[in-house]
Amino acid sequence: MLSSKLSHPLLPSMASAAGDPQHARLVFVSDPDRSSSPGADVAASNAIRTTKYSLLTFIPRNLFEQFRRVAYIYFLALALLNQIPQLTVFGRRTAFLPLGTVLLLTAIKDAYEDYQRHRSDTAENNRPASVLPLRSQQAASTVGKKWKEIRVGELVRVEANGTIPCDMVLLATSDPTGVAYVQTINLDGESNLKSCYAKLETAALAPEALAGAIIRCEPPNLDIYGFQATIELGGDGPRIPLGPANIVLRGCDIKNTSWVVGVAVYIGMETKVMLNNSGAPSKRSRLETLMNREIVVLAVIMVGICSLIAVSTVIWLHSNRDKLDTLPFYRRKDYSKVPPRDFLYNGLGLEMLFAFLKSIFRFQNFIPISLYISMELSRLMQSFMMTQDESMCHEATGDKLQCRALNINEDLGQIKYVFSDKTGTLTENKMVFHCASIHGIDYVCREPLTPGEVAPHPTVVDGQVWRPKVMVNTDRKLLRLLETERDTEAGLYAINFFLALATCNTIVPQVLDTSDPGVKLIDYQGDSPDEQALVYAAAAYGFVLIQRTSAHITIDVLGQRQRFEVLGLHAFDSDRKRMSAVICCPDKSVKLFVKGADSVMFNILDGSFDLEIVRATEMQLHAYSSLGLRTLVIGMRDLSGREFENWKACYNIASTSLSGRADLLGDIAIQVESDLRILGATGIEDKLQQGVPEAIESLREAGIRVWVLTGDKQETAISIGYSCKLISDNMSQIIINSHSKESCKQSLEDAITMCENLTISRTQTDGGSNASAIVPVALIIDGPTLVHILETELEDGLYRAATSCDVVLCCRVAPLQKAGIVALVKKRTNDMTLSIGDGANDVSMIQMADVGIGISGQEGRQAVMASDFAIGQFRFLVPLLLVHGHWNYQRIGYMIIYNFYRNSVVVFLIFWYTFFSAFSLTSPITDASGFLYSAVYTALPTVMVGIYDQDLTHGTLLKFPQLYGPGLRDEHYNVKLFVLVMLDSVWQSLVTAFVPCLFYSATLDDSSLGDIWIISVVLLVNIHLAMDVFSWNWLLLVTFWGVTAIAMGCIVAIDASPSMPGYWAINNLMATKLFWLCLLFILVLALLPRFVVKAFASYVQPDDVQIVREIEKVSKRKHDSALEAPLRSSSDPQQQNS
Repeated sequence: MLSSKLSHPLLPSMASAAGDPQHARLVFVSDPDRSSSPGADVAASNAIRTTKYSLLTFIPRNLFEQFRRVAYIYFLALALLNQIPQLTVFGRRTAFLPLGTVLLLTAIKDAYEDYQRHRSDTAENNRPASVLPLRSQQAASTVGKKWKEIRVGELVRVEANGTIPCDMVLLATSDPTGVAYVQTINLDGESNLKSCYAKLETAALAPEALAGAIIRCEPPNLDIYGFQATIELGGDGPRIPLGPANIVLRGCDIKNTSWVVGVAVYIGMETKVMLNNSGAPSKRSRLETLMNREIVVLAVIMVGICSLIAVSTVIWLHSNRDKLDTLPFYRRKDYSKVPPRDFLYNGLGLEMLFAFLKSIFRFQNFIPISLYISMELSRLMQSFMMTQDESMCHEATGDKLQCRALNINEDLGQIKYVFSDKTGTLTENKMVFHCASIHGIDYVCREPLTPGEVAPHPTVVDGQVWRPKVMVNTDRKLLRLLETERDTEAGLYAINFFLALATCNTIVPQVLDTSDPGVKLIDYQGDSPDEQALVYAAAAYGFVLIQRTSAHITIDVLGQRQRFEVLGLHAFDSDRKRMSAVICCPDKSVKLFVKGADSVMFNILDGSFDLEIVRATEMQLHAYSSLGLRTLVIGMRDLSGREFENWKACYNIASTSLSGRADLLGDIAIQVESDLRILGATGIEDKLQQGVPEAIESLREAGIRVWVLTGDKQETAISIGYSCKLISDNMSQIIINSHSKESCKQSLEDAITMCENLTISRTQTDGGSNASAIVPVALIIDGPTLVHILETELEDGLYRAATSCDVVLCCRVAPLQKAGIVALVKKRTNDMTLSIGDGANDVSMIQMADVGIGISGQEGRQAVMASDFAIGQFRFLVPLLLVHGHWNYQRIGYMIIYNFYRNSVVVFLIFWYTFFSAFSLTSPITDASGFLYSAVYTALPTVMVGIYDQDLTHGTLLKFPQLYGPGLRDEHYNVKLFVLVMLDSVWQSLVTAFVPCLFYSATLDDSSLGDIWIISVVLLVNIHLAMDVFSWNWLLLVTFWGVTAIAMGCIVAIDASPSMPGYWAINNLMATKLFWLCLLFILVLALLPRFVVKAFASYVQPDDVQIVREIEKVSKRKHDSALEAPLRSSSDPQQQNS
């Protein structure tokens, strides 16, 4: 009996546990001065601030954030050292130009973004609000205030369709029952209406009577879905418990309610939405991480070059020690002063040190600072074009791709593992009631209702027919049972079954108008699609939920209006895995209705319950799961008067506690949810999303491994695995369901052995697995097993077993276990991981992966808010990875390699010149041209190529998923490419440096030589880039020709300045045929090796991309429609020209 579990001796201990926490907040209704008294730790105003900077802090804080990039500190140190006279290489001001330009552009971008946030904050803080000043002479009316002026304790009135300005406890609404309907789309993206309640004790009071009430609540915290408080209406009155249903959060909209009145408890930056206002986690792309390896190599090369120059300088100085008094760079005496003083020469030791340091300054462009700006600009435009791609737009909702992390676009092209949730991610999360088992009898709902038919009995309210908005198929045999055999045992079980579905939930009925004034539609709104499906099913069988308040619900039961008192509700939690409601029926009997997972429900049955019915129900549950249906078990028990009173006493104490309320209520629920009778079970169908099987097949063909991590039971998950083509009939399944560490270890060893035996041969090619004789293997493991594996020494065994299998399916896993599986792979491999999910339970998994994808589904936007990218459906993952991921990886990888090349050519060019300039580190190229080379002459083309270039078209990449392989094999950025590019830059610098000497012998002055060099290098690197462009459009053509023209104009303009040492040198050069012949010879000879290598690679050893490009060309010429895949519309301008 319940009395043995909820006995009175338990009450004192519960009372002691339910005491107020030490830091409980006291809110005095309509007395903001007292609520905000010194020591109350209350926010001063309701103003919010999402900006990062202020006028005073912008410069120091922005500089601090930018200098977290180590490369910036490197360039700043060089610029500062360049101010020392003995170390000056560039002009003292010129030394700061590159870094200053980068810092300034970034600061302007950050300032603009922060200004937009400031404008948004100002508009939000100045929105109008209505306050009831009960303690003033204007108590009879509301007073207008700005949102930022609201204080804790003030009574706030919000009209219909208004937005809640702060976190406030509801005290009264326009509905006499105290119910209010809110939409939380601004909070979590959910459009379903949710119900909030004012306590009946406060809803019936006039506003003036609320003055003096005291609310004790928990301090501000991050828990959006939790709230614990009590309210005392004055004097020594009882404490009335307040919970999550009694608080409305800032940003929610009031719907279908004329007005609400509440008291502000959390304001401004302490509101729950602001405490949770954190962006997506900061991540760094893999290419940018690998780039550090090459930067270290370049640094080592630079140190070697600088050391060589330093040693050579000492040797030269020693060999010319007798001439140093007259040499312009090293004379030891300054004769302009009397008496003469020592000038530049500092002795061999210091001269070697200074030569080394000056060499570092001269060759600092070996590490290209402009690369960071180029990458950021390209990523920004890539993200914009991805969001405009109509092929990733969800037609039903209009949702497009969202890029929430702009620095990891290229990671989308290197994903090896995809970890996916099931419900709402692979499935639609739109539940349809499919079948039911009641008292051991299976009923399959296949018969559709006729048009206009509501239920066995029409629901008539005030002369109008109310019918559910969603029609549910029914079983005629079950309808006849409810109609003609109500008094039989089977009939009573069926009635209680549907009463449980209609009462044990948090669904709110919303009445909608139709074109027929005599007909209304009932739209059931709620947090859970499962509950909606169950309530619609109950309505189809004649149990129509009409009204819900905080204290009672009204149900039309087979044509008779009945009122049920809601005495208590125990919400679902992951520990109990069930939900229950204590209901007082019209006949004054008290019933406990429970629904939950079969794994827990069968453990709390009455020992005397008919075992035959239990076995029959279990068999039907297994059949439902095999069909891929989501299952729930429905149970109930009758509570005697004493049992109810004991439960009520404990429930009241627990519900008024401010500390540990959830744990206390959970204990009460566990104790009352016992000795149940099974009423039946439900099977709900969650259909696959459009295109899921095809998407998974394409991902696997691309060489991507797809793992599914779900909280559903094993049979359901396996069935969905078959339907989405994750699991096939020819796969061998390894199922691990172990409940001890020893058995887990043995199971993993057996699984590894089995994989080795089943896999006869496997050859890794093209990023996937092609085998001459392979038996595919699927590993299926459940959450209880993972408890004994994760974060133990068994993880290595699980990793070996899982990576040996083609498919991994994890069932009944908790959110943290999902993150644990992702971490398991990340810690043991360098392969890129991606997690995709749609619910709050997927957030930890999304944040753990290298790339997190959120799906904006029916479970809210928690996953979207924590993700790097957001899409409307799972199928959009295919174009995101196989098309945009492929493009972005190829573009950014090439951009990094190209930037290393274009800077190295100039550095090596100056290096060769030092051997002919007494190692003085002077350069024939002017400082202005040197700066403009990186900032203007060659910068824009590489950015435009990084934005618009496409090696293959959208349709081709979708048609041949194997073309995703280059990203998996690091083909566009690797050590081999880096070495080849550096060798090419050495060759091109040698040609550029010495060919003019062959043409002009010794007749060239330094300024003329510098002009030839800068023109040659600009043309070289731009032609080099043009040779690698796959697809041209008018933007690229204008950029290449425009930048070349600008470069020539700038060079002429620099030499046209009388203050320049090379005054008019370029004009004299260009007037001769020898100059143009020399320039042509440099370009041909420098680019010849690259041309030969490209020709050899294209015609002798072509890769997959080159082969498919040739197929594209042939198909265009022959108009072969069989090869041409239908191209979806893309906003990428290059696609139309590729």
